[in-house]
Amino acid sequence: MAEAAQAPTALLVMEEERRTDVYPAAVLEEIGRLARWQGPPLTRAQLGRDLEVLSEVDILISGWGAPVLDAELLGHAPRLRAVLVAGGSVRHLTTPEFWARRIPIVSAAAANAIPVAQFTLAQILLGLKQVHRISREVRDSRTFPHDPPVPGAYGSRVGLLGLGQIGRLVADHLRRFGIEVLAADPTLDAAGAHELGVRLVDTDELFAGCEVVSLHAPLLPETEALVGDRLLSLLRPGATVINTARGALLDEPAAIEVLRRRPDLTAVLDVTWPEPPGPDSPLFTLPNVVLTPHLAGAMGSERARLGELVRDELRRLVRREPLRHAVDPVHAGTRA
Repeated sequence: MAEAAQAPTALLVMEEERRTDVYPAAVLEEIGRLARWQGPPLTRAQLGRDLEVLSEVDILISGWGAPVLDAELLGHAPRLRAVLVAGGSVRHLTTPEFWARRIPIVSAAAANAIPVAQFTLAQILLGLKQVHRISREVRDSRTFPHDPPVPGAYGSRVGLLGLGQIGRLVADHLRRFGIEVLAADPTLDAAGAHELGVRLVDTDELFAGCEVVSLHAPLLPETEALVGDRLLSLLRPGATVINTARGALLDEPAAIEVLRRRPDLTAVLDVTWPEPPGPDSPLFTLPNVVLTPHLAGAMGSERARLGELVRDELRRLVRREPLRHAVDPVHAGTRA
């Protein structure tokens, strides 16, 4: 560890609401032993009123409510040499001026991926038992069906649209259940798919050939509203589609019409566009929609993983070890 006099100066800037979840007292104390705090934690608005506080900051630490790293902020931070963000995507924070400074930026996406993958796994297993569909039918008929035909997990096919960090974690989880995992991802080749234990297919086969399809693609111009009438209509009877990625991947008006037409289908939507939906949205009333308010991501105590990742990266930085979670600027624009 660096001597106290040589320790970098750090400043924590994020929203107050989730600060203590992300950075519990013990984590803040450890960070304080690795770096000297420039001052008390600030919100983005407080920082904006006094950018001069950045003049002696070496390490900017953040999370939800992080400041945008634009020319004005950077102009007040001549000593800045790393940004550590206890959050997922950094696309909305970074600017050309930031990347031009060649300052490393760490994302805690790997830590946030863990609860999202766990939530997704739970919904996939429920989908393979068609729990949501059968519970609707039981409620409506007030009878229990005898030996309802459901695929179950063993030997069934599950499709993953996108194999980023979360998709890969989900694929790894599914291997333990004897499930065949199909995936559609234009950035992955056959060798990479083999290493992950998945079979690459096109999107049509993904939707037509699987009992459950889970969306994990980043939101890009080519993926916006990608999942609409044509793909959803290909789904097998009783199939489930899960979206924990970005709401705008779904062509929502088209999806609503398919779900009205196909009451056998179930849509588990943890994200929507807009978010939340308007109060008159059919998503609130369609019986075959399971709507949750962004529960898949880190919640409550799960958020501490993100702060711990930042702490560990700061320790590597102080020890001049390679960072494990620095965002590659070449790929930053394609990450969710």
